[in-house]
Amino acid sequence: MIDLRSYVFIDSLQPQHAAFVGTVAKGFLPTRHQASLMIEVSPGIAINSLTDIAVKATGVKPGMQIVERLYGLLEIHHDEQGEVRRAGEAILKEIGKTEEDRIQPELLSSTVIRHLDDRQTQLINRFRHGNMIVAGQSLYVLEVQPAANAALAANEAEKAAHIKVLEITSFGSFGRVYLAGEDRDIDVAMPAAEAALKALKGRPGK
Repeated sequence: MIDLRSYVFIDSLQPQHAAFVGTVAKGFLPTRHQASLMIEVSPGIAINSLTDIAVKATGVKPGMQIVERLYGLLEIHHDEQGEVRRAGEAILKEIGKTEEDRIQPELLSSTVIRHLDDRQTQLINRFRHGNMIVAGQSLYVLEVQPAANAALAANEAEKAAHIKVLEITSFGSFGRVYLAGEDRDIDVAMPAAEAALKALKGRPGK
């Protein structure tokens, strides 16, 4: 029995988000403005067979396939939204689920730290895979479960505001997003990210 944890469709990967995926993914890398779909299931090993279904049924490219003991994550992308949606439909049919059988995202924390000191920015820059934050900028950190929803939050924040994407963790027990920017931009990015998560319909988490 395969449990559908996340089903996250992104209509247009924003430039920083697409570039960020290229720093962490080991598959076929997406480019900006492609459509993307992230599917997270349990048990993790099941993601192997779901990848097989998606690539045989459509022309999508897999960017990430991450297999953990509990959860498995698949990211696929294509220039055409319809092709990505068809791949998702093929996977849902295989596991006997609908899109709204996913777990509704739960926002665990949402924090803004204003005008960072350069000593703290050095710590953050050591673990980030994306842009760097510099002293005086503000930091926005979001934590969500299931983890794949972090990708949607980051993408919608980038659509809404002139921010820097520092880090996106979209697999594992919890998803995290680290964004940097001026106060005025963070103040726009934060509600955009949170609204995107609240708009996703699903079942209550366990």
